[in-house]
Amino acid sequence: MQEYDVTLKSVLRGSAKLTMRELTGTSVARWLDVELPKVQNAQNPRLDLLAETVDGGLVHVELQSGNDASMPLRMAEYCLGVFRQFKRFPRQIVLYVGEPELRMEKELRGSNVWFAYSLIDIRMLDGERLLASDEVGDNVIAILAGLRDDEGAVCKIVERIAGLAAAERETALAQLTILAGLRRLSKTVAREARKMPIDLDIRDHEVLGPMFIEAEQKGEQKGLQTGLHAGELTVLRRQIGKRFGALPGWAGEKLSALSTSELEDLSERLLDAKSLEELLR
Repeated sequence: MQEYDVTLKSVLRGSAKLTMRELTGTSVARWLDVELPKVQNAQNPRLDLLAETVDGGLVHVELQSGNDASMPLRMAEYCLGVFRQFKRFPRQIVLYVGEPELRMEKELRGSNVWFAYSLIDIRMLDGERLLASDEVGDNVIAILAGLRDDEGAVCKIVERIAGLAAAERETALAQLTILAGLRRLSKTVAREARKMPIDLDIRDHEVLGPMFIEAEQKGEQKGLQTGLHAGELTVLRRQIGKRFGALPGWAGEKLSALSTSELEDLSERLLDAKSLEELLR
């Protein structure tokens, strides 16, 4: 997710003004760079995006490309961290940009506790509206939103980018190519770019070039990595079933969200764990 995460944050903080209004219902006055104090068990103390809006409120947008069963807990920790620093609760949004169907929860409930945030699949945004925006950042984001014709949209976006000044054109095309990878449209972007009067090798871009090369390499390795992950997950599910019985839904979701190396670690801990809860805590 790193190459997509960095690129998407850059676009949203840049010229994607309509996108931010569609997500938040207001406009951003200024962006805040915040690293929260380290909290025990917190996975990442740095927020993806935190902004002060024109009406004086705070809005926190977290980007997610995969389903994460721990998302409600993470968002609650982020919310309290922001409150500790600013003495104000932020309006919180998880923006899901992944390809698999969205399956995350958007609240935590207990007998006397209720915490909730907005959970938005970016495909629910009107891609045609973003495509018609005067801001190239909105045009680039449109590739991830709801569109009638993905390939036709790519052609329109590349045409728009071709008319930009050289520095803007270089950055926008690199961003489009990287984000198109989330929808398996990178090759379409490259094909359309070759038709336009654009002399640019994205690999030469100072910031985005290394991320693009990494994304290409990951694409070549993805099939192998996916196979290894699926095999490790299948074996571990069987082992847990024999040790603790049928796997409940929450446990299945947590296992699916783990990396191959994390699954391997669990396999080693399985022999010593006294319960499923202890194993997956």
